[in-house]
Amino acid sequence: MGCDWANEMIGMAPAAAQAASPKIAVQHLEFAYPGARGGTIMALAGLNLAVPDGQFCCIVGPSGCGKSTLLRLLAGLEQPTRGNIAVRHDNPALPVNSMVFQGDSTFPWLTVRENVAYGLAQRHVPAALRVARVATFLDMVGLRSFSDAYPGQLSGGMRQRVSLARALANDPEILLMDEPFASLDEQNRLLLQLELLRIWETERKTVVFVTHSIDEALLLGDRVLLMSARPGRLLLDELVAFPRPRDPYTLKREAAFGDMAYRIWELLRREVNRARDIEMQGVA
Repeated sequence: MGCDWANEMIGMAPAAAQAASPKIAVQHLEFAYPGARGGTIMALAGLNLAVPDGQFCCIVGPSGCGKSTLLRLLAGLEQPTRGNIAVRHDNPALPVNSMVFQGDSTFPWLTVRENVAYGLAQRHVPAALRVARVATFLDMVGLRSFSDAYPGQLSGGMRQRVSLARALANDPEILLMDEPFASLDEQNRLLLQLELLRIWETERKTVVFVTHSIDEALLLGDRVLLMSARPGRLLLDELVAFPRPRDPYTLKREAAFGDMAYRIWELLRREVNRARDIEMQGVA
């Protein structure tokens, strides 16, 4: 998934293109897979997208619209049926991306410290640097005192903090997050949203964050993308102009927040109903 085609497309020399080209560029993306009843299901169709370096980009859409599939394609875990994905990799010494999945993705046989160090160990990062980075990110997510605990000894919210620390400690250029807080209760979800905002404002990683929650997208994101029911296409691409740092309760009192959330919901509701119609017709 190199970015040579993107550089050629905008007609720039490689050095100039690195400065001006997007961190992620998706062109005419399609993804299809075999259906349970035979035939082919088109999950994504005609998707075009460019994400600049350092942007926090949130994606919302109905269930089954291809949001998670898009993340897996960006991560290289799946290959497109058609189209191109270009990811600008500025430092080959570092991983291009790390992914935080929905639900618990910690390794139960490893301690918290070993979980966070996992990516660094796989890259053969020297032990002293590994220890220092793990300590930094355990402090950042407030889990230093649980370094020697195993995931089974932690709450769900704490395990998600371990997953976040593991992804960040590996120092990826891009952070891909697939509804990482969806399974948490409201209090823990809010705490981790604020934690992620604080970390992002320090690290300024490029983030692509999938969520079902419009409020979460507007709290976290610089930009919100709304995807259609299957096959997934972009219906809305809107910048979120609310100033940072953001406090969720102050933000929700703003009329502009309510107006934007309502506009997105009106479009999303239509697509949710369309997705239900597709399911009822047995196209799955």
